[in-house]
Amino acid sequence: MKNIAVIGAGTMGNGIAHTFAQSGFKVQLIDISEASLEKGIATISKNLDRMVSKEKISETNKNETLDNITTFTSIKEGVKSVNLVVEAATENIDLKLKIFKQLDEACNEDTILATNTSSISITQIAAVTSRPKQVIGMHFMNPVPIMKLVEIIRGYNTSDSVTETIMELSKKLGKVPTEVNDYPGFVANRILMPMLNESIETLYNGVAGVNEIDTVMKLGMAHPMGPLQLADFIGLDVCLSILEVMYNGFKNPKYAPCPLLVNMIRAGKLGVKSGEGFYDYSESRKAEKVASQFS
Repeated sequence: MKNIAVIGAGTMGNGIAHTFAQSGFKVQLIDISEASLEKGIATISKNLDRMVSKEKISETNKNETLDNITTFTSIKEGVKSVNLVVEAATENIDLKLKIFKQLDEACNEDTILATNTSSISITQIAAVTSRPKQVIGMHFMNPVPIMKLVEIIRGYNTSDSVTETIMELSKKLGKVPTEVNDYPGFVANRILMPMLNESIETLYNGVAGVNEIDTVMKLGMAHPMGPLQLADFIGLDVCLSILEVMYNGFKNPKYAPCPLLVNMIRAGKLGVKSGEGFYDYSESRKAEKVASQFS
């Protein structure tokens, strides 16, 4: 297995492409937007430059990694002769089902189809294909080149051989694959998202402010990042999507999204990606921080 296709050049997609390419795989990065592909490659190059500056890789390693990536705007062209496709599109069930129908038609019969979904049922995705035994979840963590965990999620029909292949492949990437079963949120987000949601509820109820909540969790629980900052980093819209999947899947009120989270998304405050969430990430705020260092 040397030829990989990655669907989506966003944060997760370019991170997955980077990781495979740096491990010596030939990667076909696919996105409908040429601008997104250019941005994705620029992000990979920037991240590789950072690794070179820290002497984790050489300039030669960087160039070899970039040479391993080819971009496409067509799924049909991009998945030719690949052994594995990893879908990393937006966390939207309708979009994912549409993509997997296309992949099933365009890919060779023996191609394994994986999804980087963080909460959506693998079994449901597999059901729109003619190869449910070859559909599996590969849930990478962000930032992909650094984080070691990959949640490997078996759908109801995923075969043992496909699961074993993906487990071994993940190890070749320097990752630690952990097999879980197909239930809403899997393990990572079933535990994480209620904590983030409860942190937002704590703010909503006026128990403490943003900095105070994050400080308690960082210093009191040894979390490297506070929950509200982490929610900003993930994307508040993504957090909402995952909570809705779990709420609809379990019919349990403990997964109901906090009204504050819903209102922030309605107001366009999505976190880092929009420049503002629980914290301000705007260019003016960055300028203020730089100026304060010299005052």
